[in-house]
Amino acid sequence: MSSAMRKTTTTTKARRLAAAAVALGSFLALAAPAAPAGAAPADPVRTVFFGDSYTANFGIAPVNNPDNEKYLCFQAAENYPAVAARSLAAKGITLDVQSDVSCGGALVEHFWKEQELLGGAGTVPAQQDALKDDTQLVVGGVGGNTLGFTSILKQCSAKLRGGEGALLPGWPVDPDQPAGECRDFFESGDGKAWLDYQFERVEGDLEEMLLRVSYSAPDAARVLVGYPRLVPKDTTKCLTAAPGQTELPFADVPKDALPVLDQVQKRLNDVMKKAAADDEADFVDLYDRTGNTTACDGANRGIGGLLENSQLEIGQPIPWYAHPNEKGRDIQAKHVATKVEAVLNR
Repeated sequence: MSSAMRKTTTTTKARRLAAAAVALGSFLALAAPAAPAGAAPADPVRTVFFGDSYTANFGIAPVNNPDNEKYLCFQAAENYPAVAARSLAAKGITLDVQSDVSCGGALVEHFWKEQELLGGAGTVPAQQDALKDDTQLVVGGVGGNTLGFTSILKQCSAKLRGGEGALLPGWPVDPDQPAGECRDFFESGDGKAWLDYQFERVEGDLEEMLLRVSYSAPDAARVLVGYPRLVPKDTTKCLTAAPGQTELPFADVPKDALPVLDQVQKRLNDVMKKAAADDEADFVDLYDRTGNTTACDGANRGIGGLLENSQLEIGQPIPWYAHPNEKGRDIQAKHVATKVEAVLNR
């Protein structure tokens, strides 16, 4: 969507509001006083949630749509949108959720294109189709799959390249390069060039997506949600298995590659934050708030380990593949609810 379309949309909206103000000016002067600044909205807020597996909360059971192919979105019945909505309701802020279209595996482009589900089991419509002219709030996060984070993980893990990662979509960036050399691969040459290109793609697609939200739901507040931190600053914590686990949090990913994974995630967070700021959307910075609940924080972890069994099974247990567990989900919900409350109380 071009900047000209955004400009036209904004101009049309401004003219409509100006005309309404002139027509109703005298009436508004006689109307009852407005609610005090900071008061919660009195009516339910028409809301759409969107995003990928981190919004759907892959790994948490039970899953919505158990009787049709949308099951393969792995959207948890108790994902962070559902938990955040309850938290807000307890504060007198009611979200009228028009739709939650979050789906595991979604790329940014699946906001405006249909998405093919795992194994070619079917498709789901473009996520923007859920937006309506009267939608007031749009919340969610996406970007990691467009970046190719699963491909990065598979580049660094021989186990994920084999049978243990068979259900994890994607391929290594360069299968001819040994997993044990992935740090050097991503810090120079073709690996670095690939990574730089992927970030450019994410940046452009996020810009497109935010413009499309404004076009489809011109009066909606937009909240882009970042990703929680996966790798701690002190990577020596990743050399110990979590209580009750036999695999290390990042399985066989080399220790010297863990800071690279963290740098990639931090860069993604910064790209998302900039995209939101440039388009005057709000951003939930989970990376900066989850440094002590990473996959390597043992009993306090909010992220399930790469090969730690999640709550899901499809004939066999499915690993978390570094997604938020219930503790991590609750952290997501807490910060999203706080941001939404602030946005709606402006």
